[in-house]
Amino acid sequence: MQLIKIDPRALNENPDRMRQTKSTPQADALLLATIKAVGIVQPPVITPETGGGNGYVINAGHRRVKQAIAAGLEEIDVLVDEAANDNGAMRSMIENIAREALNPVDQWRAIERLVALGWTEEAIGVALTLPVRQIRKLRLLANVLPIMLDHMAKGDMPDERQLRTIASASLDEQKEVWKKHKPSKAVPQVSWGSVTQALTKARMYASHASFGDDLAQAYGIQWVEDLFAQAEDSRYTTDVEAFLGAQQEWMTNNLPRKGIIAETTNWGEVKLPPKAERVYGKPSKSDCTAMYLDRDGQVQSVHYRMPAAKKSKDGGMATGTDAADESTAVSKPRPDVTRRGIEIIGDLRTDALHEALARAPVEDDALMALLILAFAGKNVSVDSGSGGTYYGNRRIARHAATLFDQDGKLVLDMDTLRVATRSILVEVLSCRENRTDSGIVARVAGEMVGADNFLPNMGTDDFLSCLSRTALEGSCKDASVLPRQKVKETRAALVEHLKEGRFVHPAALFAPDKANLLAWLAKNAVTAADEADDQVEDSDAGDEDSGEALGDEAFREAAE
Repeated sequence: MQLIKIDPRALNENPDRMRQTKSTPQADALLLATIKAVGIVQPPVITPETGGGNGYVINAGHRRVKQAIAAGLEEIDVLVDEAANDNGAMRSMIENIAREALNPVDQWRAIERLVALGWTEEAIGVALTLPVRQIRKLRLLANVLPIMLDHMAKGDMPDERQLRTIASASLDEQKEVWKKHKPSKAVPQVSWGSVTQALTKARMYASHASFGDDLAQAYGIQWVEDLFAQAEDSRYTTDVEAFLGAQQEWMTNNLPRKGIIAETTNWGEVKLPPKAERVYGKPSKSDCTAMYLDRDGQVQSVHYRMPAAKKSKDGGMATGTDAADESTAVSKPRPDVTRRGIEIIGDLRTDALHEALARAPVEDDALMALLILAFAGKNVSVDSGSGGTYYGNRRIARHAATLFDQDGKLVLDMDTLRVATRSILVEVLSCRENRTDSGIVARVAGEMVGADNFLPNMGTDDFLSCLSRTALEGSCKDASVLPRQKVKETRAALVEHLKEGRFVHPAALFAPDKANLLAWLAKNAVTAADEADDQVEDSDAGDEDSGEALGDEAFREAAE
């Protein structure tokens, strides 16, 4: 073969090449980056055109030529070979089938050779398009026993977790373990699981430490970087005793009020005080806290409450014997889940539901459906504008039931959701002046949906009789009706004038008074005091925006 330089654009593709399937954009980008960084490592192979042509045909290296053109190279090195009878088909097939990627040991040796020649880890990463972290992982093979490396290079490799454990052990420890587990003629494969188990040491990770650098120095803890780990902070120590001692001191210094440091069982479960009842949901201020170390040495906290003392029949405190005498033993089969278990499940479900509703991604149609279902809950009371007070309003429940198909599956059809949502709003929102009044929120809702346009003609004797003389005469000006000497005559003239038209008094419009709205917003804004004590409830929630006796029927008509 002859090595020459040639413009890659002058080369012709071989129509009989072996690899016809197009490479992925990611693979092409990888090859392009490598060529830009270090050039073409292996020259493509070309042959003269057959049939009297003066050009050259690519036999091997079509992708290299293509990416060299993309990299803007004017010339590349190529090997010129004699034309084969099969147009290079056999050579192309053998090259693609026989090529094999370097195993990790050979990769490491190649990297070490580049480092010895002055390459930095960052430069090697750019040239090979590998993360620097991966380069450092491979370089950690320098910590593996040489005879063990020789065996790995034959293809018998441990997995990454096993390799991480082996590389973290000392060479003396590896040598002793290798004597027992090295391959033989009868068993040529190494049991890497056994090797790993023999070298495994208990690790305490820095990410699990609650203490800071001051306690780490006081207890003489030296962190070791585990470059094989995936976590951001992969530091660890094998000095378990010092780690646990620092954790214990941190718990002592940071024990909350009503807190204890608890022990654990052989199964890693926390031991609470006798008769303590563990709190699985959100704790209250009167609950206690138990801090303990789990099997990984990590500080954990649980909450518990102590049962209230029971009073005896004579008014004193009942003893355990008295309480036992008052009850009769009845043999009953134990349910799969006890009452207490059901309560625990209820607490955990509620907390999980609230957390998911606050943080999980939920589509808009699903949010609409969930809001409708929430109104149908049996813990919801509605002083409905439709009349009556209900817990788990049946009319609301019927609207919510329309969201399910015959198999009980929630169907998020937007048309159905819109109808159900409108129906729920009709059931709930009210502008009446009694306990069904929704307050200023109904006024805001009416303004949003344009309910002013659905207010009926208020030029009736019924309504106009509710106006003062001044207000009545003011209405006459807007309707071009002259006031009469008597209020009754003025009202009659106005009714006659307005019977064919539409009159809406300004007091009936939905737009709320801005001052009242701002006062409502300020009253319901979340403050630091609210966050500190979420038990405080607003005692005067029903007294806002009094005096708006009109608008419920108009809003109902707009929603329907």
